[in-house]
Amino acid sequence: MTAPFLELVGIRKSYPGVLALDGVSLSVAEGEVVGIVGENGAGKSTLMKVLGGVVAPDAGVIRTDGVERRALSVSDAMAAGIAFVHQELNLFENLDVAANVFIGREVLAGGFLKLVDTRTLHRRVLPLLERLGCDFGPDTMVDSLSLAQRQLVEILKALSLDARLVIMDEPTSSLTIAETERLLRVIAGLKADGVGVIFISHRLAEVERCADRVVVLRDGSVAGELDREHIDHAAMIRLMIGRELKARYVPPAQAPGAPALEVIGARTRLHPGRSVDLTVRRGEILGLAGLVGSGRTELACALFGIDRLLEGTVRVDGAPLDIHHPRAAIERGLYLVPEDRKRCGLLLDVSVAENIALPDLRAYASRGLVSTAAERTGAERQKRSLGIRVPDVATAAGTLSGGNQQKVVLAKWLAMRPRVIILDEPTRGIDVGSKSDIYTLLRALADSGVAILMISSDMEEVIGVADRIAVMHEGRIGGELERAQFSEQNVLRLAVGSTALAA
Repeated sequence: MTAPFLELVGIRKSYPGVLALDGVSLSVAEGEVVGIVGENGAGKSTLMKVLGGVVAPDAGVIRTDGVERRALSVSDAMAAGIAFVHQELNLFENLDVAANVFIGREVLAGGFLKLVDTRTLHRRVLPLLERLGCDFGPDTMVDSLSLAQRQLVEILKALSLDARLVIMDEPTSSLTIAETERLLRVIAGLKADGVGVIFISHRLAEVERCADRVVVLRDGSVAGELDREHIDHAAMIRLMIGRELKARYVPPAQAPGAPALEVIGARTRLHPGRSVDLTVRRGEILGLAGLVGSGRTELACALFGIDRLLEGTVRVDGAPLDIHHPRAAIERGLYLVPEDRKRCGLLLDVSVAENIALPDLRAYASRGLVSTAAERTGAERQKRSLGIRVPDVATAAGTLSGGNQQKVVLAKWLAMRPRVIILDEPTRGIDVGSKSDIYTLLRALADSGVAILMISSDMEEVIGVADRIAVMHEGRIGGELERAQFSEQNVLRLAVGSTALAA
């Protein structure tokens, strides 16, 4: 391994009442992939902000190529060759892919008019699109891309900088298995080219596959490091949370009951020529897997009344459901936890209590006026029940960690006694401890008789949590798997349209 390109020594950062970083040291050599893992609140985000020049440390030293500084500015970081792939997408939806990739670094033409040379930008971004195997072009408008495709655009932006160190913050959180495999190959290519990579992820299996070394943060400090031969799932979890986690799959307390959700001949706008048939029974967790573009999210949105169902019948507890608006689904006890909780599931500037009460304000009102006291009482009840870590339910939802935000989204539906819950990527961007809490909650809900349809691109999650798996392929159910048939191979075969299962 060559000398470190980046060294952080004794980095310390505090905020009023919070010690975010307590003497953290970290190094990354050229061509080295360093995984950074830790629960939400462990200090990962603050450390990356220090490295990116967003915040200055209170103490410590930063060295890049041997040049020592007390702090980096944003321009210092860019000049040193440090590029970021952020978990929170930072794209301009009204511009095309090429314009987003080269934003602020446009090629100009037209003499004194200084017009953007769109043709040159498109030409320069084409090799990057091919490198990632993207299924969209440089002239595709960002507002037409899925969340997973937008994540790829963020990666394209970093690759376009010819960086010496690429920091990837949850880069696979919205990617499918195939896209994740492609990204891991890109990381291997960067490594071979001598580019250092910091890979931050809650998906420990991916960290285990790509990292040369893992640094584990806990409570603002380095809890330990693992070299290549000692990296494994159990070792990372022990360092992250200081304890072992129980095996993920917990069998249902009793056999599933009668069908709670029946979907018959459902056609969506994405695949108008294909139809979906599936059933979720009371007390069952049905995992819905598939590749991006297979129609999982579109089906969820149509079942909840966000999008129009072109054709088909939906039954809740045996009675037909006429879905013309989300209110119709809500009134029948069918609820959706969306893929993008920050954009579609929460009002970030509004308190936890108000978010929980929002779908059912009548339950908190007297004579047409919403009672703040009633909202607070209901929110406190959900806070205790779900273990939402927030000092006060009057706190704005946007200040919470990802895991606690997801619990708030769940809390607003649980307060309304659900019959069916559809969860789209329920643990995206959530740490391993919070994931375990969510999985425990899902099993408890199922055991209470709720039917759960869980859409997930995380293979470990689908196999580890679901009682049964349905796999979508191009707008239809390609096949279903009982637990005895669960394997990554079988899920992938059905996802690509094959019907032959492994023994």
